[in-house]
Amino acid sequence: MKLVVAVHIDGTQANAAAAAFDAWDVAEPIKTYVSPIAHVDKAVRGALDLRELACMLQLLQDHRLTPELVLIDGFVHLDADETPGVGQHLYQALGGKVPVIGVSKKSLPGLSAQFEVMREDEAPPLVVTCAGIDIGAAKVRLRSMHGRKRAPTLMKLAARLAKNKD
Repeated sequence: MKLVVAVHIDGTQANAAAAAFDAWDVAEPIKTYVSPIAHVDKAVRGALDLRELACMLQLLQDHRLTPELVLIDGFVHLDADETPGVGQHLYQALGGKVPVIGVSKKSLPGLSAQFEVMREDEAPPLVVTCAGIDIGAAKVRLRSMHGRKRAPTLMKLAARLAKNKD
């Protein structure tokens, strides 16, 4: 089972959500999971914001999830020199055994075109970084995910679930 994970932080609370899937091209998840997080510390100014990491780990623990791969909305590396982002910290927290693919709609100055994936002809590319999986393989898998628009359907679903306050 693979997971698309999203976190939405609202003040001192958060929701972490995941959509589980087996095949890369599916439109519907096998199952979805949501974990409300009662307290999230404030971000530390000038430091990498790792608040989402704790929320992702809480989600995995709450639902006893052991995915074979995790796809996140964010960066695994912050530049081509592989400066660790949230995804790299997640990869390390999972013992370096679960590949993590980070997908972002925004680029960072240290990331070249080799990290870009076009899913739609006229839309800006998505930026892909990863750990535990080859960048070429990660890009192929992201490109094959269901959805006619720029962001894959399951990524949109996980983000909606994380933002839901119900």
